Amino acid sequence: TAHFNAKCVILHTIFHQFTPFSQPMSISKTRQKLIDVARELFATKGIEATTMNDIATQSGRGRRTLYTYFRNKDEIYGAVVESELEYISREMDKVVQAKIAPEKKIVQVVYKHLSLIADIVRRNGNINAEFFRDINKVERTRRKFDLEEIFAIRSILKQGIEEGKFQVDHVNLTADIIHFAIKGMEVP
Repeated sequence: TAHFNAKCVILHTIFHQFTPFSQPMSISKTRQKLIDVARELFATKGIEATTMNDIATQSGRGRRTLYTYFRNKDEIYGAVVESELEYISREMDKVVQAKIAPEKKIVQVVYKHLSLIADIVRRNGNINAEFFRDINKVERTRRKFDLEEIFAIRSILKQGIEEGKFQVDHVNLTADIIHFAIKGMEVP
């Protein structure tokens, strides 16, 4: 049990570092333009076929400007994925902050999550096939988002308990199960 308690303390510390779907840092317009252009090129041409020169040319910026913001294609690819996750976070936060009953809110979280994932899949074409080849990379990339989502689900469950709408004995475990169930529905 000492090992289990130590894990619980570590997880508790990690979860308290995050606020539900926190707002992303301010990004310069040039950097964001490069990310947007890279996302479009990765989606249409594929990650491997897209070069740093393609991104610089398509964005109307020089290679020097591109390399000011990103050292290599992997770094800009990471920024593209992070940008997509920030978009999901902002949209999910709207649901979490909505002034609706917790039982409706939890259902809307599930539907909103799945519809946002479907939207990103449609918009990003080839990125998905290449990105999802490495499941460990997927999990590392979305770790912060997953923790934010679990935290948000916990807050909704606690709200439901306080309002007498939910009877949940283990909020943390229930939030984890709901989160992993939603994640499991993403793949199909």
